Amino acid sequence: VQLVESGGGLVQPGGSLRLSCAASGFTFSSASMYWVRQTPGKGLQWVSSISPSGGTTYYTDSVKGRFTISRDNAKNMLYLQMNSLKFEDTALYYCARAIDGRGRGQGTQVTVSS
Repeated sequence: VQLVESGGGLVQPGGSLRLSCAASGFTFSSASMYWVRQTPGKGLQWVSSISPSGGTTYYTDSVKGRFTISRDNAKNMLYLQMNSLKFEDTALYYCARAIDGRGRGQGTQVTVSS
């Protein structure tokens, strides 16, 4: 099982980034998937979830209306489109196979700074 995140970077407040996660080693199309994030001094925070078909999505309140989770089951890919980024979105972002972050990848750093 492998999850490899990419797409992070340095962005100004109000900017956008699109995170990607390449999945392998399991039946991706049958799995609910999650984005979680971690900041220094804080624990892992759930950000968003998506059902196996992609038809149902959930978001933590702080990102609702700004972030969009999606997936491409044909390509075994998970995405997180992040718009209107804020300073407090700065974190290491992981895709994961469980809402508590179990089975997550190595992460991709998102830094929101002016």
